[in-house]
Amino acid sequence: MEFISDFTPELVIKSPGRINLIGEHTDYNLGYVLPTAIANGLTFRLKKNGSPNHCQVYSLTYATGFSFNLDHISISEVEWENYILGVLHEISKLTDGVRGFDCTIESNLPTGSGLSSSAALECGLAFGLNELFGLGLSKMDMVKLSQTAEHTYVGTQCGIMDQFASVMSKEGHVILLDCRSLEFEYVPIALNPYQIVLLNTKVSHNLASSEYNTRREECQKGVKAIKKKHPQVSSLRDVTIEMLQPFEDELDPKIYNRCAFIVQENDRVLAMIKALRSGKLKEAGELLYEAHEGISKMYEVSCPESDFLVDFSKRFDAVLGARQTGGGFGGCTLNLVHEARIDEFVAEAGQAYKKAFAIDLEAFEVRPSGGTSRVG
Repeated sequence: MEFISDFTPELVIKSPGRINLIGEHTDYNLGYVLPTAIANGLTFRLKKNGSPNHCQVYSLTYATGFSFNLDHISISEVEWENYILGVLHEISKLTDGVRGFDCTIESNLPTGSGLSSSAALECGLAFGLNELFGLGLSKMDMVKLSQTAEHTYVGTQCGIMDQFASVMSKEGHVILLDCRSLEFEYVPIALNPYQIVLLNTKVSHNLASSEYNTRREECQKGVKAIKKKHPQVSSLRDVTIEMLQPFEDELDPKIYNRCAFIVQENDRVLAMIKALRSGKLKEAGELLYEAHEGISKMYEVSCPESDFLVDFSKRFDAVLGARQTGGGFGGCTLNLVHEARIDEFVAEAGQAYKKAFAIDLEAFEVRPSGGTSRVG
């Protein structure tokens, strides 16, 4: 079937990717995270096509698309289509206001980079359809339905951070989000003279979805054991390191390490807020290195390529800290680099990485940006 991809849109939506400064895998454990949107993201162009139920979605970036009937939405065998179909399925539970539409999607997010293109896809579509058909959905409606779509149609039991950051971010700030209460606070981020530089390993995180669900199950096993002695515990958010330590001999070492990482990571998020507010950037960098050590050794969601780049950064005095960001098993490392030496750092890291892995490193600076919005 031939897709019409050069139509004049009724509206244009920009839905950003995100970074998480610190607080990895804490969101589905109902802990704290510190994300923000970035300028890179997805652009949606949408228009009503006059039909009651026929829809076309086309990716300009990957030159592929599909059509479907709003009255017969079901899970597809093609993974990326399920992000779209899942959102429409969830919207249909809240409103019957969607009609036939055409949509193109264009991305400038690196594939598999751990910058949450999936949440940008879900939230951008939900936001665009809300605008196009006047559905009356709140921002929080869009966040929650996008998360549920990923659970039910894609099969990744993600926390709420990615969707929240994609929709709710504010330029020049990170979001301190409590994933249990969904209370949040915008925290100004002043890193001058340092900048956030992402190094894309270009390693696809194919393991991330299945291993992500496994990590979630491992954390739940820990909670179940702790709950026997501490009935008030319902998630690792409720656990302190002092509560956890007596279980070291009782729990499987792997389960203990998973739990210990999450408890420590929650503490690191709160420590990072203090460091940012007091301008202690060296402390902020040290927290990033501590976090990566936990990601790699205790939670085991790193990879040789990410570990190599983080270790390399430690030999470079213009870098305050670094860690792997995103779900894991590849994607990007996040580096806090002095602005005067970014080019030098990127060049030397690229040379060393090419020698070690025969892969051309991709680097880009990111700045905290606003969330999903209408741009045309």
